[in-house]
Amino acid sequence: MSVEQLIADYGTWFYVITFFWTFLEGETFVIIAGVAAQKGLLDWWSLFLCAWFGSFCGDQTYFWIGRLYGPKVLAKFPRWRAGVEGALSQVQRNSTWFILTFRFIYGVRNFASFSLGMARVQPMRFAVLNFIAAFVWALSFAGAGYIFGEAFEAVAGEWVQGVGLVLLTCLALFAILMIMRARRNGKRRRAAEAHAAASPVEPPAGT
Repeated sequence: MSVEQLIADYGTWFYVITFFWTFLEGETFVIIAGVAAQKGLLDWWSLFLCAWFGSFCGDQTYFWIGRLYGPKVLAKFPRWRAGVEGALSQVQRNSTWFILTFRFIYGVRNFASFSLGMARVQPMRFAVLNFIAAFVWALSFAGAGYIFGEAFEAVAGEWVQGVGLVLLTCLALFAILMIMRARRNGKRRRAAEAHAAASPVEPPAGT
């Protein structure tokens, strides 16, 4: 069965997956789905709305977890402390700008909304800015996928119809591998930061 047929038969599930994937993260997935929308396999507006509200709902959830249970969560998962402290330092500099941009900063989104909740940012203010930021984020990545697919079609010509889905599959596999590698490196970095923070400071020699 072809990928086109799978999407035709189970297309609704791709929108559900988009919502839950963007609830967690999902930049690469949204770009790839945007390419599929350009090829007519998905409805771009439905994709965009699912990405928008998935991202918004996800960060609202993390915000309230941080606001209500932040210290308890950090006590249970102390290795998260370095990432949370890094996000809190950004909040202290300019919370408005941070709320509007943290989705676009690699390695920060996982802790950003949680940290904003812990920082006691006013809930309605966060919700409004988060709603705007999620809109810009979804439009950027879904639009990038659509434009990428359109440009690829224009350059490649008719033969893209035969190999387009093969390339899309390769792109998806490559993206998944890159995400796995980035997350592995991120875990190692956070572990190193947590270890450094927990290690006692050596007194200067001769004291």
